[in-house]
Amino acid sequence: MILATATLLGLSLRGAACAGDHLHTHHAREYLERREYPQVPLTPPYRPLVWGDLNVIHTTDTHGWLLGHQKLSWAEPYYSGDLGDFSSFVTHMKQIAIDKDVDLLLIDSGDLHDGTGLSDGYPPGGVDAYESNKFLERLPYDLMTIGNHELYIYADTYDMYTNFAPHLAGRYLTSNVNITVFNSDGEPESFPVGSRYTKFTTRKGRRITSLGVIFNFTQNDVNTTVQTVDNMVREQWFIEAIAEEPDVFVLIGHMPVSNDSWPTVFNAVRAVHPLTPILILGGHTHIRDCRQYDGRSMALESGRYMETIGWMSADLDAAKDNQDNITFTRRYLDQNRVTYEYHTQTSNQTFDTDDGRSISYGLEALAACFNLSYLYGTAHQDYTMNQNPYPSNGSLLSLFIEDAVPYALAINNTRDSIPNIIIINSWALRFDLFKGSFTKNDQLTIMQYKDTFLYIANVTSGIANQVLPAMNNPTATKRKRKRDEIEILSREINDTRDSGLLEEIDHRPGVSGREATSGNWTFGYVTRDSCPDADKADDTLHTALPYYTAPYYIGSNPPNVTADAPIDVVFLNYLGKEIIGILNSLQKDKNYTMNDVSSYSPTLTDEILGLYALAMWN
Repeated sequence: MILATATLLGLSLRGAACAGDHLHTHHAREYLERREYPQVPLTPPYRPLVWGDLNVIHTTDTHGWLLGHQKLSWAEPYYSGDLGDFSSFVTHMKQIAIDKDVDLLLIDSGDLHDGTGLSDGYPPGGVDAYESNKFLERLPYDLMTIGNHELYIYADTYDMYTNFAPHLAGRYLTSNVNITVFNSDGEPESFPVGSRYTKFTTRKGRRITSLGVIFNFTQNDVNTTVQTVDNMVREQWFIEAIAEEPDVFVLIGHMPVSNDSWPTVFNAVRAVHPLTPILILGGHTHIRDCRQYDGRSMALESGRYMETIGWMSADLDAAKDNQDNITFTRRYLDQNRVTYEYHTQTSNQTFDTDDGRSISYGLEALAACFNLSYLYGTAHQDYTMNQNPYPSNGSLLSLFIEDAVPYALAINNTRDSIPNIIIINSWALRFDLFKGSFTKNDQLTIMQYKDTFLYIANVTSGIANQVLPAMNNPTATKRKRKRDEIEILSREINDTRDSGLLEEIDHRPGVSGREATSGNWTFGYVTRDSCPDADKADDTLHTALPYYTAPYYIGSNPPNVTADAPIDVVFLNYLGKEIIGILNSLQKDKNYTMNDVSSYSPTLTDEILGLYALAMWN
């Protein structure tokens, strides 16, 4: 049944407190009708899902992308479903599971914060993702866990502890994460943000033991605690939690399924239960990935940003009372209505559920409440992170460091007349900038962090121009990548490098004309993971988008001055110690210290593209 628009408005207000002041009935009807039909033709999946007797729908690293991807440049339309569409999909899939008389779990592996205006566009005094998370609460998640982006700011963690976790009724799992709160006497007490573990029985009577683990994260805020995975598995509560054998362990966590600490948890369980089936649902590195640690387990990671919906199935009944390998399948679904309707055998007339439509409308209302459609200007082309080479006219990195940053930092700056070179890390930017309207939401999506710019004055141009090459020195970069793998990249995922790990995109030279049309191109993910049939896990067949690597650090164009001319070296606030170390290695005339560092501009990184667009794209 499809509810009247006025009824949908009433339901949606539960998730957007100020929405009623911004949207009207006509707008609601227009938005809901637009949701029913993709704006461009999309290729459907090429085969049905394989169901087992235990099945999982998996999300991870959604980062506020609850309205889906709304741009028309490829491959964005393939990720154009919103959370309301996903809710309708889950409802239909739950019913299919009942009809097939099998179990189906809905699981999320963390990082709900920091990513779009829906999570980050809140007014002063608000809390990141407080409003957007209300919509996630309306989905029937069986298990969820915490991510590192829930831990950078204590207020966010506290909100998860007091408001979000209780909705999961013991199934928001934080096995190695605590929060410190203060009791009525003002004394600090440490508690798990959620639950250490949970045990439950499925509709079909399967006994499940679950834990929720985060990687060895060290950049969490004060009054939050992350225990190392090695220490966690030695805890008495952990030993007791896994002592009783369930029918299956379902281990979830914000931790990559490759090259991280899942083997530590897996081996601890295997030491007690050598044959018990183990399903692992991971996250954090924003990639499609799969591993099997033995023949009776599978570990799945399901991408990022509401682009990918993961699917896993397992035939557990056939593995009872024997040592045979378990038959697993996995699939990476493109997140759009065509995918959803194909797998649920529905149509535009039968797909939407009442709650799904209500969620879609409520998200649109929240976007209006946050004024996310505020227009800074109109971009006349795409600027991408890796689909165009750096440097080039189509590179977002080039646009940002060569044009936008110099322009924005010069505004009301008394040092504007002094030549400078500006250095940032290339992975400070988090997403592409696409042709068309450049809005408040786009600005927050591409650069949501409020970092500042510092500078060191009176560095001779000849020395200053050697800083960036020294920072990108292959030996130094390799060493720094390894050192920063947990420390810095845990905060700002280097999607460039991570996506390359699994050859999700190829390295062919550029393909132009990326705007979505009715042509034959079907750009999207092309995945090769580490499980059987490694190149057959994508649900929809695609041509890979072009891919180009970028240097670790990038800089503005050097000023046209003599080598002995004094200039400013400008950089992001967290690069100070590194810049100083390199300057001291390049010359011996002066020993630079942090006392030589000053604030360069009050302009923050999340303001730069908006300021540039207002001036240049109108």
